[in-house]
Amino acid sequence: MSKFDYVKTRREDVAEIPDKWFGLIKFIMRHYTRFNVWVYKNSGGRLMKHFPGGYPICVVTMRGRKTGQPREVALIHLPMGEQKLLVASQGGMERHPVWYYNLKANPDIEIMVGGDKRSYLAEQVSPERKRELWPHLLSLYPDFDEYQARTDRDIPVFLCSPV
Repeated sequence: MSKFDYVKTRREDVAEIPDKWFGLIKFIMRHYTRFNVWVYKNSGGRLMKHFPGGYPICVVTMRGRKTGQPREVALIHLPMGEQKLLVASQGGMERHPVWYYNLKANPDIEIMVGGDKRSYLAEQVSPERKRELWPHLLSLYPDFDEYQARTDRDIPVFLCSPV
């Protein structure tokens, strides 16, 4: 039995990502995200506003944990009332995305949706709260279930409240 018993997808039903592909996948994700962020921001959120599959995005701006410099990443937009959710899934890879460490170190962030940018405070939710939020997350992006089934790491979820 999985330690994530709320995940309906079984690990054996999920394609593994071969180790030899990790470097290439990270390279593509990093450069595509930079391009996506640039186009999205410069168009006021009118262009490149969806990930493949039609899922809406947002641009999250945070401070780098080592440099303190602004860092931006395009993520799936996961609204929950006035709050936002962020999921550090990285497709179910075995390591957290770099932005996770920046967010843990500097939880004061900005989230841009369309042309609207607002300030938020991000807080990682507990495993119990993640379990409660799981159905809502899957209603917005069903692939999270497959991502969690693919990895043994507990994919972090952040609840972002407006400030």
